[in-house]
Amino acid sequence: MRAAVLREYNAPLSIEEVPDPVCPPDGVVLRVEACGVCRSDWHGWVGEHPRVKPGQIGGHEYCGEVIEAGPNATHAVGDMLVAPFILSCGSCPQCRSGASNTCLDQRLPGFVEPGAFAEYVAVPRDFNLARLPEGLSATVAAGLGCRVTTSWHALTGRAALQGGEWLAIHGTGGIGLSAALLGKALGAHVVVVDVVQEKLDHAMGLGMDAAVLAGETTAAQIKDITGGGAHVSIEALGIPATVNASLECLRPMGRHVQVGLPTGHTARMDVNMSAVYQGNLALYGTRGMPSWRYPSLLGLITSGAVDISPMIAREVALSDVSDELAAFNGPTPPGVAIVTDLAG
Repeated sequence: MRAAVLREYNAPLSIEEVPDPVCPPDGVVLRVEACGVCRSDWHGWVGEHPRVKPGQIGGHEYCGEVIEAGPNATHAVGDMLVAPFILSCGSCPQCRSGASNTCLDQRLPGFVEPGAFAEYVAVPRDFNLARLPEGLSATVAAGLGCRVTTSWHALTGRAALQGGEWLAIHGTGGIGLSAALLGKALGAHVVVVDVVQEKLDHAMGLGMDAAVLAGETTAAQIKDITGGGAHVSIEALGIPATVNASLECLRPMGRHVQVGLPTGHTARMDVNMSAVYQGNLALYGTRGMPSWRYPSLLGLITSGAVDISPMIAREVALSDVSDELAAFNGPTPPGVAIVTDLAG
């Protein structure tokens, strides 16, 4: 099969013919219909993700058709499935408590095992996967990827966002724009923050309530707009400037959710803990989404309560993935890229 392989950090991926994947006994092989290009892929491409090593086939935001099913699989040939990026074991204490995104024995295609920047991908533990609802395209389903699922869990499973609350979003890339759209669907007032005016204009065109061009007065501007500070703030980049702006823009008793990935040189950072102390703030970490929460998210989308399609800016070929990853080196344009031509 054709695949995009990481051979050297910060260098174009190598488009190669590699062996077809072997079907896991407890899983399936998918013909990849679509796969998102995510900032987490970029962290691996630049060498800052601790699990991604040369030789890796990336791609963890995938949707595809089952072409082979193992003897212990729960799905069948012909099923169209969408996957969370964390494949849980289903039996550890974390899984049994419902927090399968914190599973103690995770499988991670695209990070540790071969991912979906390829024509086919082997997926163990296929009980984690969800069937694609009627009317939802594979491209949009791949766009859900880790960005929409993570945002959904951040807002509802961690911050418990309520209708009428103010929600601040720091960074309007894939995760940030997802959180903004979902926040509006949940009835929140949403203020978006970014360094790129074009991205703010795009978000405002999708119905957000206010926009702030990021700078030294970001937190003060949000407090002014919201009449005292946001109730919930989502940090969607994983860098010190936005982490601190997120904390400092909250009203007393506010909730900060760390969604952006702090890794490599940002794994440890200076944080304004005085703002946390003085404001009686709550800090939540979140990564991924328990797979059992797919029905609530997919139901919201298929009911028409939220339209995710404006997030998808372009469909690209497998040979274009390197350019998409390199684009994350600087400010990016609005929307996300989805690989839909796996032979190109």
